[in-house]
Amino acid sequence: MPLDAESAIGRGKECILTEAEALTATADGIDQSFADVITAINATLDADRKLIFSGLGKSAHITQKWVGTFNSIGAPACFLDPVNALHGDLGLCCGGDLCLLLSNSGESEELVRLVPLLKRFGLGTVAITSHPDSTLATACDYQLPYQVPREACPLSLAPTASTVAAMALGDALAMVLLEDRGLTREDFARFHPAGNIGRNLILRVSDIMLTGDQFPQLPLGSSVQDAILKMTKAKAGCIALLHRDDGKLAGVFTDGDFRRSAVQGGDFLHRKVSDYMSRNPVTVPDDALVVDAMRVFERREIDDLIVVDSENHPVGLIDGQDLPRMRVI
Repeated sequence: MPLDAESAIGRGKECILTEAEALTATADGIDQSFADVITAINATLDADRKLIFSGLGKSAHITQKWVGTFNSIGAPACFLDPVNALHGDLGLCCGGDLCLLLSNSGESEELVRLVPLLKRFGLGTVAITSHPDSTLATACDYQLPYQVPREACPLSLAPTASTVAAMALGDALAMVLLEDRGLTREDFARFHPAGNIGRNLILRVSDIMLTGDQFPQLPLGSSVQDAILKMTKAKAGCIALLHRDDGKLAGVFTDGDFRRSAVQGGDFLHRKVSDYMSRNPVTVPDDALVVDAMRVFERREIDDLIVVDSENHPVGLIDGQDLPRMRVI
């Protein structure tokens, strides 16, 4: 009998909460075995060997996703189909490689049969399973268990909470490895040169900054009126003020500074802009990554950011309103 709307909503929430329960239990269960596997992975990579992932059915899909994740953080990885492995694909295995085998039950016949063959080739083995006493777990060198109090499937048949918990555990391995090996944004960009991730990771401030007529600048001693006219012509929200002797940045005058000067009354337009400018403004180097500039915008809650060269000469301007249009994350 079809569920009514209220029942469907309730069942949906229950499913997600059941999977969340498995995630919490898995997180609580992480212990020394997790650290031991991280050590084994590091030793494998330090020896210029690779990681091999293997699984059947839903586990195959999860391990193939892990292959992509580990490759993306500079940890060479590949997928080994356990059935094809018994028919020639063992040729991709080399002594010193580490194979991580995923099976929720730990009793998948093809994986269990594969373990002694892998050991014969000199590979280390890791069993990732929700049954730490299973045949697969006891056969492998390392055990990495995850916890599944119950599946979200009302028939207790379809893998649901178990696949979520397994996926999360593998992702945790990758993220801890990333931090442990000191991977930087620049390293990550080398493995993601295409797509939106790559674009945003390799894009530098000098690639997007406004220059020329779009970047208003004036020497110290200029009037507020001159500054406003220059800003209006450039359609900019601020103007860089420069020392006359060396052209280095002396300060910045913004729309907000203009409003504050106006409330003082009098002939403020003809006063020196330096009377109202912000000294020692926030800047960003021209060779900085755009993602670093984004963090400055978020941390300082500013609208515009002056770009300077290595000698503190202003060379450009970043308008915070342009970043969404450029699809910068």
